[in-house]
Amino acid sequence: MSETAEGSVVITHDVGLHARPSVKLTKLAKGFASTLEIAGAAQGPWIDAKSIVKVMAMRAKQDSTLFVRAAGADARAAVEAVIGLVRRDFDDTGDGH
Repeated sequence: MSETAEGSVVITHDVGLHARPSVKLTKLAKGFASTLEIAGAAQGPWIDAKSIVKVMAMRAKQDSTLFVRAAGADARAAVEAVIGLVRRDFDDTGDGH
């Protein structure tokens, strides 16, 4: 059965959604069967969260809101996982590695 889910989260990471955070988000997104999209505004434009080029091109800044939506069998889990990753500052240890 296909489901849809959506949510939003504020990016608190000091560099926003740039190289390393983008790679982590894309890698996480690819682990889900659902289509997963992100946007910088509720009305879009929506981009494929599984595309590293598109995610990096978004250039979301610190303190901006990231909107997330998914459709598919694991949509809710996908949205919750992305929001969790952003809330954890992309699991960045802050040591530059």
